[in-house]
Amino acid sequence: MTITLNIPDLLAATIARSRPALDRAIIEGFAVESYREGLLSTAEIRGLLGHESRWETEEFLAAHDAWPAPGEAEIIAGAQALKIARQA
Repeated sequence: MTITLNIPDLLAATIARSRPALDRAIIEGFAVESYREGLLSTAEIRGLLGHESRWETEEFLAAHDAWPAPGEAEIIAGAQALKIARQA
């Protein structure tokens, strides 16, 4: 897939100097946010970014503080565990 972005001319030169690999920065940002939102799995991130191993993907996500948002079941289980711990 090819995506075209329209960037104002006044910013284009600045962006080109500061981010010579802008396409990579954009795709990495997309990967991080998609993982946080639960839209992409670590396997999908690995394929998207061309990582050699699962561990490379895990390191990439950890370096960007990217952790998936907890699901409803995880939140309920955490609340129940906290309730049990408070009763002890």
